[in-house]
Amino acid sequence: RHAGPTIAKMLAGDPVNGDPVNGDRVVGQPLLDVFDLRRPAGITDFAGLMAQAGLRLSLAPQVAAHLPLRGVILPLPDRGGAILDLSLGLSFARAVADFSLTLPDFSPCDQIIELLYLHEANSSTARLSRHLSERLQAAHASAQHQARTDALTGLSNRRAMDDELEHLLTVRRDDFTLLHLDLDLFKTVNDTYGHAAGDAVLVEVGHILDQEMRRNDFPARVGGDEFLIVLRPRLETEVAGAIATRLIKRIEQPIRFENHICKISASIGIVSTKHYSKRPSIEQLMADADAALYQAKNGGRGRFAVFDGGDRRVATLPGDMGQKPEI
Repeated sequence: RHAGPTIAKMLAGDPVNGDPVNGDRVVGQPLLDVFDLRRPAGITDFAGLMAQAGLRLSLAPQVAAHLPLRGVILPLPDRGGAILDLSLGLSFARAVADFSLTLPDFSPCDQIIELLYLHEANSSTARLSRHLSERLQAAHASAQHQARTDALTGLSNRRAMDDELEHLLTVRRDDFTLLHLDLDLFKTVNDTYGHAAGDAVLVEVGHILDQEMRRNDFPARVGGDEFLIVLRPRLETEVAGAIATRLIKRIEQPIRFENHICKISASIGIVSTKHYSKRPSIEQLMADADAALYQAKNGGRGRFAVFDGGDRRVATLPGDMGQKPEI
């Protein structure tokens, strides 16, 4: 004959399927057509239900089978009816969310009001905690990225390169080729046009390296005008030399800064892990790449030199892969 405001709102429509809310739709319907009685089982009529008067019942609304309710049924004196007292229990938080229940949907003396306040406070605290956690995670990720990134060029920095080399040499144990690139005539640009011009040149070189690299390659600025490039997987000497040649030719293109034209070049030392009988250390690899680089510089700059694992190093002018004069 009557449903309280809370259960009336819950039974008035199916929030999942979007049924329209109609508070009177359940009034007058048989109780067992509105609820699924789960415990005690086997009760199919009102008389059987009344035999459970005063005992704890477990049931769920037909429109919200996922929300178990606790209840007790008591007969009404001289009226041939009964009152079913229901409690949301631990389901109250989900019911509040699913049916958009608010304070007016509950009796002012209902103890669940206090739970609602606690639930809202906990929800607010959880949201704030989640927001702060996300901000901390984002800040941590940003700090990690900044710590591994060269601020001027946007390339990786020496720390990131050291980690990459350590990982490749000791964990993945992949073969790879390492290029050590040093700019030629960079000091002249700095001394002639100022540090701003030098920065503009470094930024442009960073763009060139970023554009020329393949997906698995790893370029980094590791010093003032020094760059390291991991080519992975390992390339044959001729292919690595062709890449070095292309980089040098692009870097030698005039770079405009304000009203000035900056002209630089590059020398490159090349070393490959395939040239070692056993896995080299980072220190050995870098020392050999440095040695090849200075062979290139001593050979006239604007060229590359290849360390072959022995006492010989080979220097080749850009674009002249057919001749490899031994130095």
